[in-house]
Amino acid sequence: PLSPAGAQTTQLLMEPPWTPAVLWDRVTLTCQGSESPNATTWYKDGQRWGKNTDHFHVTESGTYECDTPSTGFSPSVSILDEELVLPVQARALLEGDTVTLRCRS
Repeated sequence: PLSPAGAQTTQLLMEPPWTPAVLWDRVTLTCQGSESPNATTWYKDGQRWGKNTDHFHVTESGTYECDTPSTGFSPSVSILDEELVLPVQARALLEGDTVTLRCRS
């Protein structure tokens, strides 16, 4: 994606693409925007947390973001450790949209 100035921006992708994200969904975060995965730095709850990979499986709740030298910081995403949530696809829902509900027991 391009920013208004035409420069590429860092994107933080989440799989599965549900919001809110919860640990029991086995969330994987991927940082897109750098030419080299080894140049990615990860932050958790505002603190430098890891480096040297463009993706990883989340094992702790918190707020995550990534930073790449070429495109900067991504938007942050929060991963919850909750038992009861109603996750929906990470996009705006409109009246008439079909929604899939999932139940975890």
